[in-house]
Order: sequence, then structure tokens, then C-alpha cells
Amino acid sequence: MKFVVTGGAGFIGSYLVKQLIKDRYDVVVIDSLYRGKLDNISSVIDDVTFHKIDIRDFDGLKKLLKGADGVFHEAALTDVQESFTRQDEYHQVNVVGTENVFRIAKEFGLKVVYASSSSVYGNPKSIPIEESADRNPINPYGRTKLEDEFLAEKYKDGVSIIGLRYFNVYGIGQTGSYAGVITKFIERLREKEPPIIFGDGSQVRDFVFVEDVAKANIAAMKSDVKNGFFNVGTGLTTSIQKLAQVLIEFSGLSVKPMHEEPLEGDVQSSQADTTLSKNLLGWQYQTSLNDGLRRFFPL
Repeated sequence: MKFVVTGGAGFIGSYLVKQLIKDRYDVVVIDSLYRGKLDNISSVIDDVTFHKIDIRDFDGLKKLLKGADGVFHEAALTDVQESFTRQDEYHQVNVVGTENVFRIAKEFGLKVVYASSSSVYGNPKSIPIEESADRNPINPYGRTKLEDEFLAEKYKDGVSIIGLRYFNVYGIGQTGSYAGVITKFIERLREKEPPIIFGDGSQVRDFVFVEDVAKANIAAMKSDVKNGFFNVGTGLTTSIQKLAQVLIEFSGLSVKPMHEEPLEGDVQSSQADTTLSKNLLGWQYQTSLNDGLRRFFPL
């Protein structure tokens, strides 16, 4: 079978590409290389067909999706703080680009598995968060992901579209706009500097390892599920304060976290209810946070 991966040279996309190659699928990688890097897929570059193209290019995208068996749509702009100052660009890439994928998929009868986000929930009324929870994003990035979900619902008649609501994805190679709190803490520790916590550190997150996320995508594609949204997380929480303590301990440094003012648009609590993903997609996480974090060490 042949699958197309948009954003396949990005952080999550590159792990997905490598897993697909490992599973012996034919893979076409699409990436504008605006943030993605060919180095991310250098180990499999001879095994894939790569095209440098922007998902906003409808005609170019259509030519590359023709003849595929399915598409994994990972291409997006993902920096929450940046989304406040570049809202038009985020809308063009994340919404217009995604609609291009959905329109073409509907025309060709392709199944789509795409990257949604836990950001669509905003600050939930309670945790863990079920997929039926209210969707009230609190930042422009989250709003683009909610608009994508509206599009998925609009196009679902006649095409299979599954949105995976990623929680806090982390792993080796997470840099630039993808840099979550784990990467930022480790960058500080590499410089022998204390991690910086924005706020009091009581915020809790559901951290899920990137290799597990790649497998969630493939499970969704292979499933009999036609349409829907599914949480991709561990169902476990870790406070930012605890995360900093664990990473400091792993580093062997004698430092204490620094605290600064909270960030705009930062969610207080996030935890996935993964019941639907387990029951309908047959997927659950495999990598514990401690095991995932140890991949970064020694620094």
C-alpha cells in the first residue's frame, strides 16, 4: 500500500515516516521544509519519494495524492505563542491547507488520518478529558485546529477522516516551533542552567512519546473506524514542577528551577481519557515518561 505523509520531514511526521518504512509500506513524503528538515528522515531517504511542496498548493498537492491508498496529514504550524502574532498565516496553513487535503481525499476516496490537538479543549471543566468534552480553545493555534475539526465534520460524508487529538508529544529531535516544555528544560540543563517554569509549576500535562504517537496514526489508518476524533495521550498527568525535578535529577546538576510569569494562552490542566482510542483503534501508549525522558540522557 502507498501512503502520503504531509509534513513528513517534521518532528512527528518523520517518526511516522520511519515507522511506515519499518512496516514495509510505500511512502511519499510531502514537506515545504519551512520548518521540517530532510535530516529528520535521512535514515530512510532512499526508501521514500520526497516532494518539496506547500499544502496550500492545491493543484500540486492533488497530483501527489492521486493513486495513494491513504494520507497522513501532519503538516501544520504549531507554536502557540507565535500563533498570536501570525494569525493569518496560521489560518492559511492550518485551515486552508487542511481543507485542500480533505477536498482532494474526498475526490479520490482516500482515508485521512490527521493531526488534531488537545488544544481544541482549552481549559477543560474536568480531567481526564473525554472526546465529547466542550471544545473551547484559548489560543489562535487551538482555534485553527478546531476549525479543522469543523471541516472534518463537513467533509465526512463520502470520505473517511480521523482526527487524532495529540496531547503533549515529546521525543528526540523536537526543536524549533515543536519545542515543548521538556525540550526547553533539557536545552537549559545542557547549558548547565536551571529550567525556567512559567507560572507556579502546578500546571499538569499528559506527556506522550512520539514513537507511540506514530503508531497511533497507523492504528487509526488500519482500523475499521471511518470518522471521528480520538485522544492520543497516556491518561496520566505530571506537573511541570515535578517534570523539572525529574529532569534535574537525571542531569545530576545541583540547580533549582526558576519561575517567571505565566504564558498567554497556556492551559492549566490537560489529561487524556484514552478509552475510545483503546477500544476503537486498538491503540495505547507503550513508553513510560521516565523511559522516554531517559532517551535524552546523558546530555
